[in-house]
Amino acid sequence: MIRLIVADDHPIVRAGIAALFAPEPDIEVVAEAATPDDALTATRRENPDVVLMDLQFGSAVIGGAEATRRIRALDAAPYVLILTNYDSDADILGAVEAGASGYLLKDAPPHELIAAVRAAAAGESALAPVIASRLLDRMRAPQASLSAREIEVLDLVATGRSNTEAAADLFVSETTVKSHLAHIFTKLGVSSRTAAVSEARRRGILR
Repeated sequence: MIRLIVADDHPIVRAGIAALFAPEPDIEVVAEAATPDDALTATRRENPDVVLMDLQFGSAVIGGAEATRRIRALDAAPYVLILTNYDSDADILGAVEAGASGYLLKDAPPHELIAAVRAAAAGESALAPVIASRLLDRMRAPQASLSAREIEVLDLVATGRSNTEAAADLFVSETTVKSHLAHIFTKLGVSSRTAAVSEARRRGILR
């Protein structure tokens, strides 16, 4: 029996997912979580095989990626499968680097989600086709792709953070942030922070 925890801040989404898995003889939803903290608590309590994790939780202090990182750091950690509306490079890379075994979008067909949970429980990767394609594109053209840290820097710039503030947030020097921005400008073919953010959004790197 695959023990599953569903973590999403929308009650209707959680109820829908629970109803989807109810007829499956080999999968049991053992807990639902409305926040990342709830997901961590439920994971420690229920010892699940898989946690189905959203990325965005409204006003929660930590998001799904950080919750994934903390869950994967637990002893006898379950696998984490991301189920979200977002398919930007920043979201995908953040989740994969946090230790997610799979990444699906909420418009996935029900049978695909059920198969993904079984795959994750078996220790296999479960990526939506569009996500797998995006990661393959990055591997094929790494020189044009932003690194995970460069995406972090650009994401902070997009929220209006100055170089000094971004450096403080990332625990690096301001010179390091400026160096990252210089590489970002070159890779995106732009010459300003505003243009970089605009181009990154156009390419699907940022939301």
